[in-house]
Amino acid sequence: MKPNLLRQRLASSRLAVGHMVMEFSTRGIAKLVEAAGADFALLDMEHSGIDLERIADLLAWFKATPLAPIVRVPASQHHFIARVLDAGALGVMAPNVETVEQARLIVDAAKYAPEGRRGLGLGSAHNDYLPPQPAEYLREANASTSVICQIESETGLANLEAIAALPGVDALWVGHFDLTQSMGIVGEFQHPRFLEAIARVAGTARRHGKGAGMQPGSVEQAAAWMKLGYNVISFSSDIAVYRTALASGVTAVRDMERQK
Repeated sequence: MKPNLLRQRLASSRLAVGHMVMEFSTRGIAKLVEAAGADFALLDMEHSGIDLERIADLLAWFKATPLAPIVRVPASQHHFIARVLDAGALGVMAPNVETVEQARLIVDAAKYAPEGRRGLGLGSAHNDYLPPQPAEYLREANASTSVICQIESETGLANLEAIAALPGVDALWVGHFDLTQSMGIVGEFQHPRFLEAIARVAGTARRHGKGAGMQPGSVEQAAAWMKLGYNVISFSSDIAVYRTALASGVTAVRDMERQK
């Protein structure tokens, strides 16, 4: 099984840096993200038009890189989680996890027995179409599969301790826009209540030996959140990076024309 670079970074107490793919699900994106020096890629199915067939293509292309491909499933349901893992994902991100019972169902879908209840479909894409030694592979897969729970509501905050304590959960991830929406302060990322909430998530994750993740939109935002203890950073999305770079270039070209 391909090593999970995200889990390796966390195990060695090093920062893990990734990028979210939402729009550019092309054959070249895997090598582009690798060329940028990332450790992992988040492949988004929640807020994009990327379907399971395209996810399978992306996962095949990411096999040509050392990066860990993590799929954000559209909902924390067994059929989404099991299918992306069988297609070759090295982990899943589940949106809006609010209770430990919900988190346990996610772990059950992602992990083989005795850690979970994932079904066996061996010898397919996640095994490079080679039948593995079952007992050995199940142990290796359980040790290499990441489970990331997104905390995106006040209910999730209320149950944070139990979610973080659950074996099989590797990281807590703040969905910052959704969390501020739930708190009634949408988009107010300097609001004292939001700052207190994200500090609490980072502290809880650290206390339980779990990763703490967020997706900043700028280097400055990344620095601020890393100071709070966030050690799994997805630097922006493909949409935002492309839009920002293109707008900067277009503006610069127009400014040159005006300066003639």
